[in-house]
Amino acid sequence: MEASAGLVAGSHNRNELVVIRRDGGAGAGGAARMAEAPACQICGDDVGAGPDGEPFVACNECAFPVCRACYEYERREGSQACPQCKTRFKRIKGCARVAGDEEEEGVDDLEGEFGLDGREDDPQYIAESMLHAQMSYGRGGDPQPFQPIPSVPLLTNGQMVDDIPPEQHALVPSYMGGGGGKRIHPLPFADPSLPVQPRSMDPSKDLAAYGYGSVAWKERMEGWKHKQERMQQLRSEGGDWDGDGDADLPLMDEARQPLSRKVPIPSSRINPYRMIIIIRLVVLGFFFHYRVMHPVNDAFALWLISVICEIWFAMSWILDQFPKWLPIERETYLDRLSLRFEKEGKPSQLAPIDFFVSTVDPSKEPPLVTANTVLSILSVDYPVDKVSCYVSDDGAAMLTFEALSETSEFAKKWVPFSKKFNIEPRAPEWYFQQKIDYLKDKVAANFVRERRAMKRDYEEFKVRINALVAKAQKVPEEGWTMQDGSPWPGNNVRDHPGMIQVFLGQSGGRDVEGNELPRLVYVSREKRPGYDHHKKAGAMNALVRVSAVLTNAPYMLNLDCDHYINNSKAIREAMCFMMDPLVGKKVCYVQFPQRFDGIDRHDRYANRNVVFFDINMKGLDGIQGPIYVGTGCVFRRQALYGYDAPKTKKPPSRTCNCWPKWCCCFWCTDRNKKKTTKAKPEKKKRLFFKRAENQSPAYALGEIEEGIPGAENDKAGIVNQEKLEKKFGQSSVFAASTLLENGGTLKSTTPASLLKEAIHVIGCGYEDKTAWGKEVGWIYGSITEDILTGFKMHCHGWRSIYCIPKRPAFKGSAPLNLSDRLHQVLRWALGSVEIFFSNHCPLWYGYGGGLKFLERFSYINSIVYPWTSIPLLAYCTLPAICLLTGKFITPELSNAASLWFMSLFICIFTTGILEMRWSGVAIDDWWRNEQFWVIGGVSAHLFAIFQGLLKVLAGVDTSFTVTSKGGDDEEFSELYTFKWTTLLIPPTTLLMLNFIGVVAGISNAINNGYESWGPLFGKLFFAFWVIVHLYPFLKGLVGRQNRTPTIVIVWSILLASIFSLLWVRVDPFLAKNDGPVLEQCGLDCN
Repeated sequence: MEASAGLVAGSHNRNELVVIRRDGGAGAGGAARMAEAPACQICGDDVGAGPDGEPFVACNECAFPVCRACYEYERREGSQACPQCKTRFKRIKGCARVAGDEEEEGVDDLEGEFGLDGREDDPQYIAESMLHAQMSYGRGGDPQPFQPIPSVPLLTNGQMVDDIPPEQHALVPSYMGGGGGKRIHPLPFADPSLPVQPRSMDPSKDLAAYGYGSVAWKERMEGWKHKQERMQQLRSEGGDWDGDGDADLPLMDEARQPLSRKVPIPSSRINPYRMIIIIRLVVLGFFFHYRVMHPVNDAFALWLISVICEIWFAMSWILDQFPKWLPIERETYLDRLSLRFEKEGKPSQLAPIDFFVSTVDPSKEPPLVTANTVLSILSVDYPVDKVSCYVSDDGAAMLTFEALSETSEFAKKWVPFSKKFNIEPRAPEWYFQQKIDYLKDKVAANFVRERRAMKRDYEEFKVRINALVAKAQKVPEEGWTMQDGSPWPGNNVRDHPGMIQVFLGQSGGRDVEGNELPRLVYVSREKRPGYDHHKKAGAMNALVRVSAVLTNAPYMLNLDCDHYINNSKAIREAMCFMMDPLVGKKVCYVQFPQRFDGIDRHDRYANRNVVFFDINMKGLDGIQGPIYVGTGCVFRRQALYGYDAPKTKKPPSRTCNCWPKWCCCFWCTDRNKKKTTKAKPEKKKRLFFKRAENQSPAYALGEIEEGIPGAENDKAGIVNQEKLEKKFGQSSVFAASTLLENGGTLKSTTPASLLKEAIHVIGCGYEDKTAWGKEVGWIYGSITEDILTGFKMHCHGWRSIYCIPKRPAFKGSAPLNLSDRLHQVLRWALGSVEIFFSNHCPLWYGYGGGLKFLERFSYINSIVYPWTSIPLLAYCTLPAICLLTGKFITPELSNAASLWFMSLFICIFTTGILEMRWSGVAIDDWWRNEQFWVIGGVSAHLFAIFQGLLKVLAGVDTSFTVTSKGGDDEEFSELYTFKWTTLLIPPTTLLMLNFIGVVAGISNAINNGYESWGPLFGKLFFAFWVIVHLYPFLKGLVGRQNRTPTIVIVWSILLASIFSLLWVRVDPFLAKNDGPVLEQCGLDCN
C-alpha cells in the first residue's frame, strides 16, 4: 500500500472494500472502489508491475490488460495468443520457455527459464509455493497447482563449495555445459530419455572437492592459520597493527565475539544472601514448632487465626524468595552488533522490527501523549527501511486519526532534527521539558538556531492537536465527516468496518531533507455487535496479523501509548540478544524494565515498583527469563505463533573404537534392544500429553529451519494447509507468512491482494474456530493478558531476556494519586484471580513442557498473591482485638521462645539488607514497597478476590467507578487530588480500629496499675506495625487542607464504632481483681 492511497475501510464478511481519499479526488462522496487500478480482463485482478516498476504489459502490440499469472497460464495451457489482437505472446524475461520460443531472439535468461535461482533451500520458496497454490481471488475454476522446478541435486547439496562454479563440478547436466542444442528442463529423477553427460574430472579440484582434503580447502585452512598466527603474535607483542594487507583482522575478530554476556553477582554479595535464606528457613521451622505446640487456651480463636495467617505468609515468602536464588545482570556490545551487521558500503543486515502502539479512548489517553510516543518511534536509531509503526485505535475515534495525520506531518521535521543532532530523548514533549544543559556535547554552530525553530514548530503542532481535542468535545448529531464530505466509518464505536491508513512509507512521505521515513500505519479493527473482541489482547492480535501481511518483520515491540522511547538505541540493545547466533534462537522476547516520569521524589505509593523490576526480574533472568509485563518488550514473531523453541542439539554420544568389533558386538546389540523397548512407552506418553494439553504446534520451529537440504519441498507438502488455516485463520497470505522465520513479504502477492488480506485479517469473525487467543498470539482469558502470554511461551521451552541499559529504554506515566494507584493495582490483581480460575493456572498447567521449576514458582506467586489479602486483613485486625480484649496471640514467652522470635526478626531484617546490597535498591524504595504491599493487600487485592468470584461463579462483571474531586495546577498537584472510591474504606477502618485499640489499651493499663504495662508493650508494637505500614495511606487520605470526604470518615467511624462496641459488650473494660474476697471485720479496733 502507498502512503497516499487514503483510508481503506471494509469488511471481509460483508464483501465491502472502500478507499476514502483525504483530498476528495476519489469520485462521488470520496469513495473509490479498488477497480480504478488497471485490472486483468481475464481474472479481474490487478495486472501488477513488471521488473521495471511499470504496469505489466503482456502484449506489446495492443497492450491488452492481462496479469502475469494469466499470461503464463495462456502460454502454458492456452492458445499462446493475445485475446484481443490474436498476436502470439512473446516470452518475457523471467518466464519459462514453451514450444515455439526457440526462434525468438532476446536476452538469455537461464535463471528465469529454468528456475535455478537457489530458492529450494529458502523458506520463502515454501511459502510462495503454498500461497500460489491456494490463492484464487477472482479466478474461475480450480486454482492451478504451483509446480516447483527442482534443480539437479549435486553432491554438495546444491551449494557452492570453495568458489567452484556449478559448471565445474564433477557431475553437470548437459544443459549447463554451455553447448548448443535444445534446452531441456531439469528433472528431479533420472530419465532414460534424458541422459546426464559427465565431464572429465580435474584432479586439482574434484578428487576431494567434497571432503576436507581438497586443494581449495587446504588453501583456505592455511590462510586462516596464517592469520591466526599473525593475530596471536600481535597480541603477545602488544604492539599496534601495522596494516600490511591484513588490516581487517582485528575488525573481523571483534565482529565474531558474542554480542552480550552475563554479569554474575559477586560472590561476596550473593553468598551471604543465600546463607541467610537457608538460616531463615531453619528458624521458621523452629518458630512454627513452638507456635503450634504452645496454644493460648484463653484466646484459642485468636491464636488459631494468627498461626494460619503466619503459615500462609511463610508460604508466600517461599514462593517469592526462591526465584531470586540465581540473579544475574547482562551487558551488551553495540559496537560488535554494528561491526557484524552494518558493514561499510553494504546495506544494513539488521533485522526489521514492527512497533505496536495501542490506544482506545482519546479522552483518557490524550492524543498528544500518543503523538509523542509515535514520534519517538519514528526517530529511533535504526535503519528506516527496517522500522514500521502500527497504531491500533480500538475506539475508532476520528480524533486519534486526525491527530495521527498531524503527527505524520510534524515527523517530517522532527525526525531529521533529532537524528542530525543525536538528541535524547526523542519525544519532543519530554525533550523540551528536561531541566538540563541542552548545549552539553553539542558542537554544531546552527544547533541553537534550529532548536529554537523546532521548539516553535512543536508548539504550533501542540496548538493544532489541542484544537482537534477541543473540537472533538461536541459530537455532531449526524456524526463526524471527513474532509471530502464522506462520513467517518467509525461513527458507531461498536459497529464499524475495519480501517487501515498508511500515513508514511517507502512510496510516500519523505522528510524535509528528502530522506525516507519509517512506515506509519493506522489500524482500527472491525467491530460488530455479538462478537467478543477481547479488549487489548484482541487488538494486539489484530496488529500481529495485519503487520504480517504488510511488512512481516521477524521481531515486534509493543508499547502502551504513554510509553515513549527514552533511549534511541534500545532496539539495538534488544538485537544484541535476538540476533546473537549463540543464544538468540531460543529467546522469545527481551523485556525492558518500566521507568516513569513525573513521580514525586518520595514515591509515596511505590509507583516505580523498583523492588520488582530491580530484584525479582533479575532473579528470574537467571532461571528462564523475566515474565512479560505488558509493555516495553521485543518479541520474536515465531514465538507468538505458538511454535516450540528449537531443540538444543546434543553432542554425539562417544563410542569406543579401541575394542575389536567381536568384543563389544553382543553388548551393543543388547543395549540397543533395551533402549528401543523403553522408548515406546515414553513416546506414547509424550504424544498423549500433547493431545491432552494441545500445547505443541503442527510442527516445531526447529523442524523448519533444520534438516537435510532439498527436503523443504517435502515439508511444504507435509505441512497441511488445512491445519495452518485451522490454527491461523482463513488467510492464505498470512498462513504463508508464518513459514518465513526471518520475515519478509511474499513476492508473488500484489498490492491489491495485500489490501484485501489486511482488511480480512482484522475482521471481527476472523478468529472464530482458530487457535488465536488459545495457542497463538496474546492469550485470552484474563485482563492481565501479559502474564498468560509469557507463561505460554515459557511452557513451549522458550526463554526470555531481561535487558537493563544504562539509559532507561522506555519511560511512561504512572498514576500519582492514591485512588488511581489503587485501581491500577485492583486491575492487576483481578487478572491474577481470573488466571487462578482458568485452565492456564500455573498450579496445574504445563507440566511436562519446557517450564522450569523455579520459573513455575514465580508464576504461581503472580496468581496467588491476591489471596494473601484475606490473612493480611485478619492479621492487621488482631492488634486492635488484642488491645480491646486484653488477650494476646502468644502465651508468656520463655527464654528459648524469645530466642526464636528474636532470631526470626533478625533474619527478616538481614534478608532485606542483603537484598538491597546486591541489587543496589535504596532503602527508601524497599520500605515504600513494603508499605504499599500492606496498603494494596487490605484494599485492592481484597476487592479483586470478591469481584473475581462474582465474575467466575456468578457471571457478574462489576466495576468500581472513580469520580474526580479536583486538583491543583502546580507540579505534582495530582498527588493531592482525591477521588472517592470504595477501595478506601477497609484500610481506613483498619487505621481507626488500631488507633482505638491503642487508646483503649493504654487506658486499661493506667487503670490496672504497673503490672499490666509489661504485656501491653507487645500488643502496642503489633498495633504500631500496622499503623506504620498504613502511614502513606493515611497521608494520602488526609492530603493537604484536610480535604478528606465526609462519607469516608462517616463509614470508617461507623464500622470502627460497631466493632469496638461489640467487643466492649463481650469483654468490658473493668478492673479485674483475682485476690481473696474481703469482708468487713467484726471487731472495733478503736
